[in-house]
Amino acid sequence: MFRRSFTPLPHSLRAISLHSTLSPSRLLIRDSFSAAPRRPYTRSYSTAPSPSASIHPSPPHAKRSRLRRFIGFTSIAVFAFTIGLTYQTQRTLSRIMATPTEEETLIAFVATDPATSKIDNTIRTHPVAEALRANPDFSEARPHLTIPEPLRERNLTAGTLAGPGKIVVPPYVFSERGGKTMISLMYLGGDVCGHQGIVHGGLLATLLDEGLARCCFPALPNKVGVTANLNIDYRAPAMANQYVALRAETVKVEGRKAWVEGRIETLPIDGTEPVVLVEAKALFIEPRQAAALSSLYKVA
Repeated sequence: MFRRSFTPLPHSLRAISLHSTLSPSRLLIRDSFSAAPRRPYTRSYSTAPSPSASIHPSPPHAKRSRLRRFIGFTSIAVFAFTIGLTYQTQRTLSRIMATPTEEETLIAFVATDPATSKIDNTIRTHPVAEALRANPDFSEARPHLTIPEPLRERNLTAGTLAGPGKIVVPPYVFSERGGKTMISLMYLGGDVCGHQGIVHGGLLATLLDEGLARCCFPALPNKVGVTANLNIDYRAPAMANQYVALRAETVKVEGRKAWVEGRIETLPIDGTEPVVLVEAKALFIEPRQAAALSSLYKVA
């Protein structure tokens, strides 16, 4: 940094200095002016930047503009991520919750041990099953397997009461078109007893309730209904660890009402005559809201 200063002479003195000779009086005047206090005129020059040239912080409106852009870009990114995550989640849930077709249920079950495999094979190849399979009026399925696996464990007959020692394999169900008749073949193990070695009567009632309902639902306007009345007559002890057949028939349909009769009997594997274990009659009524709530009344 450097400074250069100069002090201009008063106008009167500049005029006097132009003369080569000065009178004493004029010199006195000049001396009097020289002795007087003077305020020099100073102009400074500097290489340092002036305060006005320094960089100032961004004004508040610029900060707000950057903040708005940041929030906008972040919102777009979050929105895109949410859409992608929702789409993938829906696809995953659709795969998990997908309902198999009747044909798919026939190959969906895989036995986990030789005993279960033998029971499953015995039912599948039983003469009754073979005859029904050959009848074009009947369709075959394993309805318990139509329930999505994540929900199956919360279903009574497809989850809680299913498995080794209980309803050992998913029943084979043969349904006649139009909800006329239905036959379900199954094996009841030794862990569903009331008295020792005898199947609990409550389990038989549950099987009849679901079986008779499944039989008549196709005959109702919206294919669903609820149990209004169920009458059961026990005819003989149902021994554990044996094959049984549930047979049902829709005897009358009036509007939203269907009357069904059925029974559970033994399924002999040696050609002997079946023994009737329990008989039932029931009335099923389709709810008035069935058209909107049909998916909630699917029977396993």
